[in-house]
Amino acid sequence: MNIGIYIYDDAEVLDFSGPFEVLSTANRLGNKNWNVFLVSEKPDVVQARGGFPVHGHFSFETHPNIDVLIVVGGIHIEEVKKPAVISWISNVASTSKRVASVCTGSFILAEANLLNGLTVTTHWEDIADLSATYPKLNVVSDHRWVSQGKYITSGGISAGIDMSLHLVSELSTLNLAEQTAKQMEYHWQKCT
Repeated sequence: MNIGIYIYDDAEVLDFSGPFEVLSTANRLGNKNWNVFLVSEKPDVVQARGGFPVHGHFSFETHPNIDVLIVVGGIHIEEVKKPAVISWISNVASTSKRVASVCTGSFILAEANLLNGLTVTTHWEDIADLSATYPKLNVVSDHRWVSQGKYITSGGISAGIDMSLHLVSELSTLNLAEQTAKQMEYHWQKCT
């Protein structure tokens, strides 16, 4: 299973490193055949929040088929204005089994018209903006993550770790998700 995490300039570091750690740890503990990787638009170094340099494993042109797509948050304002990014997200999502967002990554999924009619969430600070900008979404503020069919959206930063553990439980077993949280010495908040 190929799990691609989309990164971009000014992405929140824990938004992508948290899910990456959860999924790669679960892969190791569960003897899974999961290929977890970072994807950026171009094969350049991405400057995440705080000037944290990250080099994706693949670019839009070089990544393998993606079974699970995770779109992270950060300063998303420029990302939603990029036709190439929105088109890529839409195309990858159309063939992926699961699509998830962390924090303001939900804005990027919404811009690609993937969340219309669904109940979703985002970082608490951006709830009103997401609701106003994308009125076809049912935006809730009292959930760390929301799972709706093939789509999962989460609140900000650490909520992405909780959501990723939930994703492990859906892709494999609850037991593996609990083992992963224990290995990470992380207190998993299971309730949505």
